[in-house]
Amino acid sequence: MSSTDLSLLESAVTALEHPSFAARLANMAGKPIELIGQALPAPAAQAIATATSRALNVALNVALRTMQGARPGSPLFHKALAMASGAAGGAFGLAALPIELPVSTTIMLRAIAEIAQSEGEDLTDPETALACVQVFALGGRGGAADASESGYFAARAMLAKSVTEAARYIAERGLIEEGAPVLVRFVAQIASRFGVVVSQKLAAQAVPLVGALGGAAVNYAFIAHFQDVARGHFTVRRLERRYGKDRVRSEYERLAQAMHAHA
Repeated sequence: MSSTDLSLLESAVTALEHPSFAARLANMAGKPIELIGQALPAPAAQAIATATSRALNVALNVALRTMQGARPGSPLFHKALAMASGAAGGAFGLAALPIELPVSTTIMLRAIAEIAQSEGEDLTDPETALACVQVFALGGRGGAADASESGYFAARAMLAKSVTEAARYIAERGLIEEGAPVLVRFVAQIASRFGVVVSQKLAAQAVPLVGALGGAAVNYAFIAHFQDVARGHFTVRRLERRYGKDRVRSEYERLAQAMHAHA
């Protein structure tokens, strides 16, 4: 593996093994912020789960129906759009979530798709579209407890069967059928992890220190978080196409272990 690609892989390991929306918010606020407090009240948790699933269903439809014609744009443009949607919804908190979240999720998906395209992905391939949606799951977890068992590859392995089945289903049918079990299962797996970050986003808006920054600033951090995860994810996929999956995973694990030891 060339030194340039090895350096890119190291950056990907950093982004994928320790994806932390809370840490990004803490950097914005200038001090540590605890966003994982007591369990959310049942009505709030249910509202977040419902809004998250709906947002991902919207994103999946966008990914499979309209993303193929995407053209490279500016990451800052997507962040500006996300800030605008956050500013509109931030003042209303949970009440605005069913409206604001599908908008910001679709904006993020567009940004993720452009990153995928820049890394050589074919957006006309249903598997690539599903890999873009998969980013929402990869960014909704903590770092691996044991660096020898990569958190990133463990998450990919967990989702692999759903991605393969969904891609085959879409390729065979040539369309999306609402409520198709294979797609429902795929969205549910993504939602269980994406919902973690959505809960943190709402919690952040309720913290005086962060809330003072406004919904726009929180949404800026929200999209920047998933853009970083997407860049890492599609860098790994590009290197896998070039060097083979086994070689890339071996180097990835070595870098992850070294990073863990240094920490």
